Amino acid sequence: MHPIDFSSPRAARHFTPKLADFVEEPLYSAVWSDPDLSPRDRSLVTIACLIALNHADELPAHLRRGIANGLTKTELAAAITHLAFYAGFPAAITASARAHAAFSDDAAV
Repeated sequence: MHPIDFSSPRAARHFTPKLADFVEEPLYSAVWSDPDLSPRDRSLVTIACLIALNHADELPAHLRRGIANGLTKTELAAAITHLAFYAGFPAAITASARAHAAFSDDAAV
């Protein structure tokens, strides 16, 4: 089995093209562009949900997107620590490890 790249909705395109279409339209075109919530805040909410629901495979892409949307690594670390009390320590520890790996990969590039 090949490793799965969760950094893009295109990861689902070959097996479920309609699912990938739903991610691109309306999620990216309407939901993420809605001015009622800033991209920075939307990223923070999304990252918190991924951590709380134990969707660690999708975290690296969203952590990087969060940085691109204005979050800092310090804010992400604080959010992960805060979530330990609400989502559980195992979820926060996993998120911390995924964040460390994601940002270590970025530094190696």
